Amino acid sequence: MRKVTTLIVGAGQAGLAMSRELTARSIDHVLLERGEVANSWRTERWDSLRLLTPNWMSALPGMPYLGTSPDGFMSMGETVALLDRYGAQVAAPIEANTTVQEIQSIDSGYLVQTDRGSWKCRTLVIASGACNIASRPRWSSELPGKIASLTPMDYRAPDMLEPAPVLVVGASASGAQLAREIQLSGRDVVLATGEHVRAPRRYRGLDIMHWMEACGIFGRRIEDADDARRARRVPSIQLSGGDPAETLDLNSLQDIGVRIAGRAMGCSSGTIQFSGALANVCALADLKMNRMLGEIDAWIDEQGLVGAVEPVERFRSTELPDDPLLSLDLARAGIRTVIWATGYRPDYRWLGLPVLTPRGELRHDRGVVDAPGVYVLGLPFMRTRKSSFIAGVGADAAALASHLHDYLACASRAAA
Repeated sequence: MRKVTTLIVGAGQAGLAMSRELTARSIDHVLLERGEVANSWRTERWDSLRLLTPNWMSALPGMPYLGTSPDGFMSMGETVALLDRYGAQVAAPIEANTTVQEIQSIDSGYLVQTDRGSWKCRTLVIASGACNIASRPRWSSELPGKIASLTPMDYRAPDMLEPAPVLVVGASASGAQLAREIQLSGRDVVLATGEHVRAPRRYRGLDIMHWMEACGIFGRRIEDADDARRARRVPSIQLSGGDPAETLDLNSLQDIGVRIAGRAMGCSSGTIQFSGALANVCALADLKMNRMLGEIDAWIDEQGLVGAVEPVERFRSTELPDDPLLSLDLARAGIRTVIWATGYRPDYRWLGLPVLTPRGELRHDRGVVDAPGVYVLGLPFMRTRKSSFIAGVGADAAALASHLHDYLACASRAAA
């Protein structure tokens, strides 16, 4: 049995940033990581994936981006290397290849059981990420057995797929990127499209991320959201990192031959049913994009930057197919693979604390979990809109480390 003041579960960007903040406050701690540093980036991403954020946004506390390509996009290998360097720079005390099996509350804090022994800690930081399990609709099990059923965590490259048409379910960032890659490999793709967020890769001469950061969209606080739960469930923007950086949306996908359909609703006898609301879903995405671009334009005007940037742009509305699919017989269409790009969820099966909602979500207030001395980092829109980005985790880690420090100080005074 080993003892430490704080245990951090996970050694990705969130865990490493918290480690730096705890070291700065002289709080002894250990990070438990089921694999190596940045394990999910190493093992659960497809080969061609690049970050959706430009390199200048890949700054971590105490380690700004100093490379020669600020507007480029890191590959997974480059992202892993970045986090490896950061872990070494902050001298994070990592116990690698250590899987947390159960966490229980005890009088003095928490008992953490792992496959390499047990720990006692007074405080706990959950930095295991929000994308541990790929979500699939319940009816996905109704697919015919001869159809390969994959998620983006299983997929690596088109060559692993049969040389036949593919159905991609979900049109947020992952689904849109996979649809393009697979279509360009020579396989016909049908993309089932539900709620999505559309944006140009570049706007008025600069990356869209530049404007979202500059005008305060990324800095918006969760407490200012009309519906916090809905804000945290907004799909990822249809974007793709690459060289050159190009806009990825339903129009560009249709331009290369991807066939779009409405949201996949179910499967019966080998036939997929699609929603008939595709037009409404696309119109809403167009409306929200134009609303955001209008906000950016207004900010540019307010800052007196009109003469320094390119003119106002507007983009063609999403084009709809003349004959939208309402059903698809998989066998008749020759589809041999379905990829479920239908989101992710965290895995808290090891967390034996009464802090989960009936939906399996953590009860927390901006990262302060509903249990004494327990914190969480790295969730979407946890404190601000960029909480789950590499560029956003630093401010969250600093705020929660200060709260943790004050919690320990109060506990010590109470015990005296």
